Amino acid sequence: MLHRRKPLSAKQRREQLMLKRAVKRGDVPPPPPSKPDRRVRKPRKAQNSQPANPAAASSRRLESSFTKLPKAFLKKTEILASRLPLTRPLPPDVAIFHDVGQGASQADRSGSPNLTCPRRPKWRYDMSKKEVEANEEGLFRKWLAETDAAVNAWCNVEETPESDVRAQPQRQAEPQEPQNAEEPEDMPHAPTSFERNLEVWRQVWRVTESSQILLILLDSRCPTLHFPPALSSYLSSVSNADRIRPILVLTKVDISGPARAAAWTRYLRTLYPALRVVEVESYVEKPHPNASGSRKRTYEPHLPTPFRKALVDALRETHAELLEPPESVKGDPARAARWRPRVKSQVDWDAVLRAQGEKVGKAVGGAHARKPSETASEEHAGAEGLRNEGERSDEESEPEFLTIGLIGQPNVGKSSLLNALFGTHKVKASRTPGKTKHFQTLFWTSEVRLVDCPGLVFPNYVPMETQVLGAILPISRVSAIPLCVHHAAQLLPLEQILGLEHPSLAEPLTEDKRTWREGMRPRGTTGGQDRHKEPVWTTMDILTAYALKKGWITAKVGRPDVKRAGNASTSVLVFAWLMSTQLTCTSWRVRPP
Repeated sequence: MLHRRKPLSAKQRREQLMLKRAVKRGDVPPPPPSKPDRRVRKPRKAQNSQPANPAAASSRRLESSFTKLPKAFLKKTEILASRLPLTRPLPPDVAIFHDVGQGASQADRSGSPNLTCPRRPKWRYDMSKKEVEANEEGLFRKWLAETDAAVNAWCNVEETPESDVRAQPQRQAEPQEPQNAEEPEDMPHAPTSFERNLEVWRQVWRVTESSQILLILLDSRCPTLHFPPALSSYLSSVSNADRIRPILVLTKVDISGPARAAAWTRYLRTLYPALRVVEVESYVEKPHPNASGSRKRTYEPHLPTPFRKALVDALRETHAELLEPPESVKGDPARAARWRPRVKSQVDWDAVLRAQGEKVGKAVGGAHARKPSETASEEHAGAEGLRNEGERSDEESEPEFLTIGLIGQPNVGKSSLLNALFGTHKVKASRTPGKTKHFQTLFWTSEVRLVDCPGLVFPNYVPMETQVLGAILPISRVSAIPLCVHHAAQLLPLEQILGLEHPSLAEPLTEDKRTWREGMRPRGTTGGQDRHKEPVWTTMDILTAYALKKGWITAKVGRPDVKRAGNASTSVLVFAWLMSTQLTCTSWRVRPP
């Protein structure tokens, strides 16, 4: 609360003014300040000082980083969103996802190089921590530059001059004809987003190195979107590729439906004949009557027995493969006599099948990787004494656990599958992508442990708007909201789904003040739109109508808050994708080709 100003008489004001003039001339020294000067800034803390909360600093260090779109591109998409009319009714071919299953062939046709994942550089145990981190940072910067060049060659976001952007119209409600009618404008695609934080990639490296079996989790509604060629090539090129076995796991089968999940399973087995494909679901509906007697939908983690048995059988068969020597070793009797498996040989799979509840799922703290005495240089191609084809000497001890890693993109259900395996909430699971920040290790049984890797957006030739609608990117980190809504409006009739009225129809009808003559027709237009005709929708019309329906108005000018409407409508679409609600009039899923 501000202090009340002390009243001064005319004489006191004159004396105060004369004192100021004397101080300005230098005749008298300035009087001491009665109050501290608020304009003086406080000294900053030293940069090398420790943060007050180490946990918060560690969380910020593991926060995902993505590409920032230029402001000129964002302004251009907003202008085009208000000018380009949407095709209504929707053509039937929009229900077909044409890019599904194309993978690396898409890059080959466009002339762009295949995208890859960064590999951990070679290291030795006699190297210091700074040397290892310096090698990793140098290799990551090189990979980042190569990937950015490939993405820019595939989808180059041209810098629109700011003067041209300001000269274009900025209306939000009514579509306008482009200035050059010979060259119709199209909404540009935003470049793909991928993980740019080295700390997050280090989590994947740790999980890949410490695991013998990798569960690659894919959303059953569009699995190929979550299994890019970059991930497939990375798993086949890591230093311990001959000692790990991946399994494709289709999650959220209860949302996609058994028929669509079975079709995707057959397609993936045809596309990857060497990999096993398993279907799972992680939640079951739990009816909970409230006080009013109505039933509220609640869900609890649960993996049904058929899915659990299929998953355990796939793990058992994969473990049996790891116990068998490779074909190159079988042909050499001397090497076959020296060969030892690098996994735990004895695992009670019946106990794994029965394990659930509070008696399992104990979290493991500290370093989760195996000790150097166990596998020393076996996990790295650059370590000394590396042996080929999984050979292990008699002096080396057998691993204490069978480690199973879970990797995948955000929101595919890694943490949910862990909770379903244990039958209770063991790890945090959320609809927001990137909830898991650090890899987590839990025991399934005393012989098997699970490692949950944070969700990571792998590089892929997929536009950013498709990644947003697939719940891969968090909406709070997306700046091109009108572009995403425009992409969704080309696939779904959003104005019908959200129950919107065209903004021009919401305006009051203008009074017809013409002198009536015989044969004249009354005017039924307002704002250039004929009320008796079907209105032409644009993306900004949808956002404006949604803001008017919700009553969201800007504070200063009083216009419809289209930015809030864009974030809310995108959240509604993503929520419908995640929870498979009955909001959409079409199946918000994708079928295999």
